[in-house]
Amino acid sequence: MRVSTAAPAQVDGQTLLARLERLPVSRPHHALLLMGGLGIAFDGMDGALLAYVLPAVTELWHLSSWQTGLLGSSLLIGIMIGALTAGLVGDKIGRRPVMMYALALYCGATAVAALAPNWQFFFGARVVAGIGAGAEAAIIPAFMAEFVPGRVRGLFVGAIAGFFSFGYLGAALLGRFLIPGHEEGWRIAQLVTSAPVLMLLWWRTRLPESPRWLVQRGRMREADEVVTELETRVERATGRTLPPVPPTYGLSAPPVSQMRSRTRLAALWRGGFARRTVVLWLLWICTTFAYYGFFIWMPSLLIERGMSMEQSFTSTLLITLAQIPGYYSAAFLSERLGRTRTIALYLAGGALSAGLLAQGGAEARILWCGAFLSYFMNGSYAALYAYSTEVYPTAIRATGAGAASAFGRLGGIAAPLAIGVLYPVVGFGGVFALVTGVLAAGAAIALACGLRTTGQTLEELGGAGPVGGCDGIRAEGVHSHR
Repeated sequence: MRVSTAAPAQVDGQTLLARLERLPVSRPHHALLLMGGLGIAFDGMDGALLAYVLPAVTELWHLSSWQTGLLGSSLLIGIMIGALTAGLVGDKIGRRPVMMYALALYCGATAVAALAPNWQFFFGARVVAGIGAGAEAAIIPAFMAEFVPGRVRGLFVGAIAGFFSFGYLGAALLGRFLIPGHEEGWRIAQLVTSAPVLMLLWWRTRLPESPRWLVQRGRMREADEVVTELETRVERATGRTLPPVPPTYGLSAPPVSQMRSRTRLAALWRGGFARRTVVLWLLWICTTFAYYGFFIWMPSLLIERGMSMEQSFTSTLLITLAQIPGYYSAAFLSERLGRTRTIALYLAGGALSAGLLAQGGAEARILWCGAFLSYFMNGSYAALYAYSTEVYPTAIRATGAGAASAFGRLGGIAAPLAIGVLYPVVGFGGVFALVTGVLAAGAAIALACGLRTTGQTLEELGGAGPVGGCDGIRAEGVHSHR
């Protein structure tokens, strides 16, 4: 039976938001971080595994360069669809159901991909798996951002993005030790990455809905229940009385939104949101082009330079390890330098690393330059995920973040195809010269056009003008402190 959403008179949206913002960060917040982070980690493992599967299926099915490139883009095509869909649906029905359905979809499709009899079937299954993975990656950071106080939001969202690195590491371990050693290793590895479907048993009982989304939908009683439960758990975890609820100035609770999906997408291009959308999409396109161009093709490019499959996978495993400090150093710096400065710093570092990699050299030099490129590119993602959850109000937050992630995947889709076509012409050095230029362009955009978001509440940052012209719904936070 559906619980009534009628709110008691004393439950006020502004007060609920203020109650959330004043909570000390403690074990309950870390538990939410772990729940969402594991979903991100398994998404990352599923996606990164494709780089290690490609050499095996290329040899098995005697694929041409363009066919291998198309398979490399399959997951990205699905991720683009999933990220956009998750944003629209997440703003309509909530964050929690999208997270659960997306997890089930990508796990199921990955298991089906393990049984592929030919490359066309494999391509289709990987697209479907990408839809689930893209939905997870788009919705989980927005979900996390809506629970934590503004003073640590960049650190927490950056940290949850950092779980991608553990997934990539898991994929690298599978790729190094399982795929080369067994004829059907690439199939077994995909079955392993479908096992996280068991997490649904945990999420179903412990995963709450976003209270900010509930407030925005006018479901005050349910929002109050979530916030009250969180307060109780925080008080129990800290052993201290909670601080008083501060004044609610600047924390406006918007009226109930009944915007349609088309209206939400249109709202991204109205008022002050248009500039934010352009900048965010360009940053996603630049970062994703460079990232997937590098990681999807890195094992194959190393094999082309004379390494065995085992040597290539070992080198890629070492390069992957550099992601972990990259993510968490950027999450730390984003609260001190700001999101856009951190993005620019790490993209510039990535451009320098790619430029050095373009010059080639001994295997050790390539390994070190690749590790630094991995460090900086993944660090830029940590800050970019945090930034993506901050520049829109709750009514269109998941839509905005999902659309940016989705259209950013155009860069990821283009990269494996472009490199597959260009590599025979421009070689190893030319490929990484291209990556250098893309990363440098992204750094310049972040510095010149980015929005300062550090330390402000989500409601303060949402005040850029009307949201959805015909509905009369305005952005949150009319009292912005920028």
